[in-house]
Amino acid sequence: MITSRYCPILTRLAVGSIITLSMCGNASAVEIHDTAQTQINLNVTGVAGAFHSQKGYAQSETAEAGSRDWQEGFVKYGLDVTHALGGDSSSLYANVAGVSGGTFGQGDAAGFTTGDERRTHLENLYAGWKSGGLFPALGQDGVDLSVGRQHVQVGDGFLIAGDSLNFGEGVLGGDLDRGGAYYLAARQSFENTAVLRLGGDQGWRGDLMWLTSGNPAQAEPELSVATLEHVSDAGTLGATYLDVLDIDDDYAFLYPEREDTRVYSLRGQGNAGVENLFLAGQYAWQENGSDDHENAWYLEAGWTFDKLPGSPAVSYRFSRFSEQYDPLFYGNGRALGTWFQGEVAANYAGPFNTNARVQQINLTLTPSASVSLGAMLYDFDTLSTEAGPNLSGNEIDLYAVWSPSERWWVMPLLGRYSPDVSANDGGSQLGDSDTNYYSQLLVGFNF
Repeated sequence: MITSRYCPILTRLAVGSIITLSMCGNASAVEIHDTAQTQINLNVTGVAGAFHSQKGYAQSETAEAGSRDWQEGFVKYGLDVTHALGGDSSSLYANVAGVSGGTFGQGDAAGFTTGDERRTHLENLYAGWKSGGLFPALGQDGVDLSVGRQHVQVGDGFLIAGDSLNFGEGVLGGDLDRGGAYYLAARQSFENTAVLRLGGDQGWRGDLMWLTSGNPAQAEPELSVATLEHVSDAGTLGATYLDVLDIDDDYAFLYPEREDTRVYSLRGQGNAGVENLFLAGQYAWQENGSDDHENAWYLEAGWTFDKLPGSPAVSYRFSRFSEQYDPLFYGNGRALGTWFQGEVAANYAGPFNTNARVQQINLTLTPSASVSLGAMLYDFDTLSTEAGPNLSGNEIDLYAVWSPSERWWVMPLLGRYSPDVSANDGGSQLGDSDTNYYSQLLVGFNF
């Protein structure tokens, strides 16, 4: 049974640093059938990773002090089908995909996995209809209705970026096991969805969504979500309403305030009509089941120096998450470091987007078409040590992405994480508060 020391951490978790394959190339699927009306494509993607952490973190009953070495991997394989219906260019589409993955070695630095996880499961099973030119006022494919098991994201993932928390056998005696591959987050689809998207690529558009999670580590919630956006060349302004309709009573102790939680959010992202400028921000006001109010917000600005060799870019972001804020299903909606802030902090040490102020500086450089370099610098400040552990500290992550072909990519990363205090003094790092030097190497393919 998990001890009380770990419960405050567990009940605020929504982690697992997703490496989206789209950031490393757009290889085409393998076409296996193509006629004037019907296309069928085979998709196979996979990632393998090797990880080393000099320190362990007190996030589970199996976590240990000292270094950890582990490996993760998954392969996702499936079919996309598109069928044109008639003269109005409306169409049906469907996707089915499975995932095989696991964790090997000693398990991750937080003890969420033990290294014994192996699982093959159904990941996607959904179908939909696009309107084509049937409703000209809404644009091409201005009505898109889909149902089934699929990945869903809202905005840049501040609230929802799939259902990607992938615990293994290291938590609650394996009761929350989802098959491992914790960092890579092999499983990302909601168990069941109904999604209606209205509008095109420009102007006003919106979504109505019903989502259910089959993830016990999230207490298997049922959600209703509505969004309204205005999209222009200068950027996107949007509003989101989210309501947690129900959670599974067997896992309600993990999130005692989650049921009946309502979130009202405003967001914006774009360049405001200024080339090379990037601006983004979001505010989320949260009313939980006991009518307490929490909030989270961020502001971000960046600039790309496109006249310089390698087009270097720099950005700064300040984010704040109130003391009992529930981060829900956040994730890396744009790129590495979007909402998993810090490779060590976001995945193992904390904070996990609650009870924290985070300052982040991103630096990127693209010396060639196949190589990009980056650095992410973080400062974490715990708001209240009465509301949770002291997870203040700082982190620097250096990484590179090399794409030797359109189908393959390689990503090494080195991290330096320094907590203010150890677990013995109210933090999470086991053994001491010395600097943790962390490393990982990922290799991915996309066919």
